[in-house]
Amino acid sequence: MMPNKDFPIRFVYCTGAAFSHGIETHRIEGMEVCIYAPSKTVADCFKYRNKIGLDVATEALKEGWRAKCFTMDELWQAAKVCRVQNIIQPYVEMLVQ
Repeated sequence: MMPNKDFPIRFVYCTGAAFSHGIETHRIEGMEVCIYAPSKTVADCFKYRNKIGLDVATEALKEGWRAKCFTMDELWQAAKVCRVQNIIQPYVEMLVQ
């Protein structure tokens, strides 16, 4: 299968807790795959907001919270690991008011 040229792929490298935190194993079509937890995904969206857009990060936060994909404690722990606590805090405060 040829890669879709409409969606460029960018790789980022991370190590330690930023890489290993929030990994969940799911069985999809009989195969085990590792996927990041929703809270880690939202934290990563804020970490890479300059690359993907702040609107994407805030939408991920709003939709994830609305769908009850994570607790505030899970989100805060992921934000701490990704070192985006100060960045995400005002958006979380607006969300829970």
